[in-house]
Parts: sequence; C-alpha cells; structure tokens
Amino acid sequence: MRNQERHQARQQRRQEAVAERVRQATEERGLLLVITGNGKGKSTAGFGCVLRAVGHQQKSAVAQFVKSDKWDDGARRVLEQCGVPFALMGTGFTWDTQNFDADKAAAEALWEKVEGWLRDESIDLVMLDELTYMITYRYLDLERVMSALQGRPAHQHVIITGRQCHRQLRELADTVSDIDSVKHAFDAGIKVQKGIDY
Repeated sequence: MRNQERHQARQQRRQEAVAERVRQATEERGLLLVITGNGKGKSTAGFGCVLRAVGHQQKSAVAQFVKSDKWDDGARRVLEQCGVPFALMGTGFTWDTQNFDADKAAAEALWEKVEGWLRDESIDLVMLDELTYMITYRYLDLERVMSALQGRPAHQHVIITGRQCHRQLRELADTVSDIDSVKHAFDAGIKVQKGIDY
C-alpha cells in the first residue's frame, strides 16, 4: 500500500505541475517549426503535421525542394487527394543534376510560389520540405527567406525540414526538433522501401 501511496502522491505533483504550465500557456499564434538533423523521418514528421491540420479543416500547402515530380511519393498522393496543393522544385537531388545555375533558377522559381503562400491569409499551414539545403547550397538568399517567414500572416504555421538548418532559421523558430541518426537500414545495404521511405 505504501508503494501505491507514494506513486499516487508523485503522480499528483506531476499532474499539478503540468496543469500549471497549461494554464500559463495563453498566447496563440502561428508557429515556425524546424525539423532537422541527420536522422530519418524529417519529411515524414512534417507530413504528419500537415495531415493533422487537414483533419481539422485547416488549409495547407506543401513546397518540396530537391524532390522530383517524377518520384512516386505516397504522402503527396494522399495529401493531394485531400486537396493540399503541392509545388515541386522538380530537379531531384543536386548530386544528380550537377548544375548550379539550373538548380538555383528552379529553387528561385519555387520560392516565388512560396512567397505567395506566405502572404495568403487563407492558408493556415505551409510545409517547406528540404528548404534547408537551398540555404546551404546558396540557391536561395537567406535574408529573403527570413523576411518572408517573418512577414507571414500572424496565424500561419510553417514547417521547415532538412539537414543542417542554418543558425538564423533555428533562432527564428518556435520549435526545433533535431532528429539524430542512430542506425539506418540503407547503411546496411537495404534499399529504400515503398511505404516507409517514399
């Protein structure tokens, strides 16, 4: 019985502490979320948030940098059926294209579309998949990106995914998740799997 009493007292204190934090969290506004790191699942986590928003009838839009429009992407297929517009850079991996000027032009063209979304009061959530690479490779100007993010409608949420997120984007973000890589099947020679990797 003593164990039960100690457990109940400990859980009661924890419940009160959580309830107090919930009471203190009163601000409501659009959030900037960054999902970065070398681990697998950054885009997947972002798509999970988009799906959740759609489930709450929130208008969402997704821009995919790096990803090719020729890829059979299961997440894109489902979300498009739910009415989520996608805009793709369409070039694929930069190590495949090996053309800085063409990739930069494609990134800038997609960013112009994104800037329209980031001014659109009717859009509740914008996902910027693999945006971090566009900054790292200097395809997009950091200040231009920062300005658009800071000037978006107050209620609008933005999710940024990709490795090596720039320090200024991390600092601007409300929530940063750094996904670590502990082990990856691909490193053991296992090919990418439909439904898991795409």
